[in-house]
Amino acid sequence: MMKIDKNIVLIGMPGCGKSTIGKRVAKKLGLNFCDIDEYLVKKQGISIPEIFKQGEEHFRDIETQCVKDVSKYANTVISTGGGVVKRKENIFALKEKGIVIFINRPIENIVSDVDTESRPLLKDDISRLYKLYEERYKLYKEYCDHEVINNGQFIDAVEKILDIAKIL
Repeated sequence: MMKIDKNIVLIGMPGCGKSTIGKRVAKKLGLNFCDIDEYLVKKQGISIPEIFKQGEEHFRDIETQCVKDVSKYANTVISTGGGVVKRKENIFALKEKGIVIFINRPIENIVSDVDTESRPLLKDDISRLYKLYEERYKLYKEYCDHEVINNGQFIDAVEKILDIAKIL
């Protein structure tokens, strides 16, 4: 296992490739991988759509607690939920031991292949994805330490993150 001083934290829109890219980066570097959404579901024992039935604010409270838990990890590639940037405290926690990388995938590419049924904020209206993009894009740019473009070639994004990891 490679020892690096910082976790690698991936932020970006739903469907931008955070989990896919994160798993590949973790494998190449011999690091642990943690998907915060999966961690949250396992900890709560119910699905994200079920949690959202109690409201987005309720979900964000649970997500923030999970971010605080996971941000204490070491030698880990962390894939966050797309809305993690909505709370500054999440970013502060993740940056304590991590470097934040924004996976910037063109919105048209996300729209063309994202599974909206499994995503509570998108299932009723795909145009909501554009609204989320407008709302979050500036936050992703503001909070990231590095930005990696994902044009659908996951291997390119993985290689760019591996280059970033060399300087950690």
